[in-house]
Amino acid sequence: MATRHSPANDDNGKPTLSKAADRAYDTIGGLILGGQYKPGDRLSEEELSRLCGVSRTPVRDALRRLAAEYFVVIRPNQGAQVAVWKRQDIEDLFHMRALLEGMAAARAASRRDEACLAHLEQCVERIDMAVNAEPEPDVAQFLADNTAFHRAILEAADSPRLSATLGNLIAPAIVSRTADHYSRADLRRSNEHHRELIEALRNRDAQLADSIMQVHIRAAANSYFSKQD
Repeated sequence: MATRHSPANDDNGKPTLSKAADRAYDTIGGLILGGQYKPGDRLSEEELSRLCGVSRTPVRDALRRLAAEYFVVIRPNQGAQVAVWKRQDIEDLFHMRALLEGMAAARAASRRDEACLAHLEQCVERIDMAVNAEPEPDVAQFLADNTAFHRAILEAADSPRLSATLGNLIAPAIVSRTADHYSRADLRRSNEHHRELIEALRNRDAQLADSIMQVHIRAAANSYFSKQD
């Protein structure tokens, strides 16, 4: 799900319709990705209008956009509901993520600068603190810094089209459910992949960066499905 931005106000200082639709899109998408709305839950336009602080028209627009991104299903005379992803859907998503994030890592290897490497190292250090937190790993902090790490690599790849495509594939709800099932050892292993990626980027080794990223994403997929079986 990608955040959209439009001009904030019309000439009278009121929120524009497109801005209201953006707000509804971000709010509803966040509720779905955050798990407040579960797969199969019906989405009431009246309730969403109240939660988003907008009228029903931008809510409908937001639901159509989310339906185009497979987060929502809209059925005639039945309204909208949160999409239920089948196992094959999620397998496809992880497979596409592995290929495209691998491509992004390879591109980043030839385009990264020292500031990028420093930022990635900071993410890894913060993840270490989250993983080693007591009495349990700080999963929320792990997720925040893990997302920042992957986003930084995508930004270094400098490909707007790749960013837009991956924005619709990296569903935090799936990442969250995967991380929730990780043991402390699993989380540490994940961060070791991050360290290996940094070294590949530092050495401008595009092929190795691609390979490590694909292994990293597929390890997350294996963890996810091992807890579903």
